[in-house]
Amino acid sequence: MFYLILGLLLWVGAHFFKRFAPGPRARLGDAGKGLVAVLSLAGIVLMVIGYRAADPVFLWDLGSWTRHLNNLLMLVAVALFGLGNSKSRLRGSLRHPMLTGVILWAGAHLMVNGDLPSLVLFGGMALWAIGEMVVINRAEPAPARFAGGTVQGDVRLAVITLAVYAVISGLHIWLGPNPFGA
Repeated sequence: MFYLILGLLLWVGAHFFKRFAPGPRARLGDAGKGLVAVLSLAGIVLMVIGYRAADPVFLWDLGSWTRHLNNLLMLVAVALFGLGNSKSRLRGSLRHPMLTGVILWAGAHLMVNGDLPSLVLFGGMALWAIGEMVVINRAEPAPARFAGGTVQGDVRLAVITLAVYAVISGLHIWLGPNPFGA
């Protein structure tokens, strides 16, 4: 569990660095982006290692039906991850689509994984995303709403979402937890 928590702390620290230490972050210039990327990647690696090594202390089981809801919510979460950089007509509908996707991803995974390591990982990521939204909203005025979306952008977002969802599902099947059942 140590590596899981350390990874979460690295992730959170790297992502809040710009907000809580703007002077030092600005002095780093473009090198700061590299530092954030390296710390984020190290955080992900540590979270994966820590999560896989942690002893599962079971806290709840909501039943097998949650797997289906999880899969549907994951499709929406993947779409939200891509929405912020898309040319979809939906792009202007949310201020923080990627962070909203993280919260949805975390909640969906907590439904089907009722153990302590999952609570730490997914609960921690959800709390980070909520905190990030609060800090961004306080620091920056709302940007102008994106109004340039097209039907082509909607279709492209849908196709990319399905492709990324298929890759993520394939990786889950290959590495361990099959999201579609045994």
